[in-house]
Amino acid sequence: MTDIQNEPIEDGHNDATSRERLAGIVAQVKADLSLGHSHDARDLLTQRLTDAGIELTPAELAAVVAEVTS
Repeated sequence: MTDIQNEPIEDGHNDATSRERLAGIVAQVKADLSLGHSHDARDLLTQRLTDAGIELTPAELAAVVAEVTS
């Protein structure tokens, strides 16, 4: 056993649906953009989606970028 925590340990941490995870990412990216933490919504979204293991088609990504930047 190691003393390194590599994953969340809270019960239910994997219970969110892909739609709920996407909504959370959208909210995070909107907040980051509004605070000036990033200026490229597409790059930030792509990174967050990759980190979360969520794959979108180019059309879906474009729609989410439009949502985040509106």
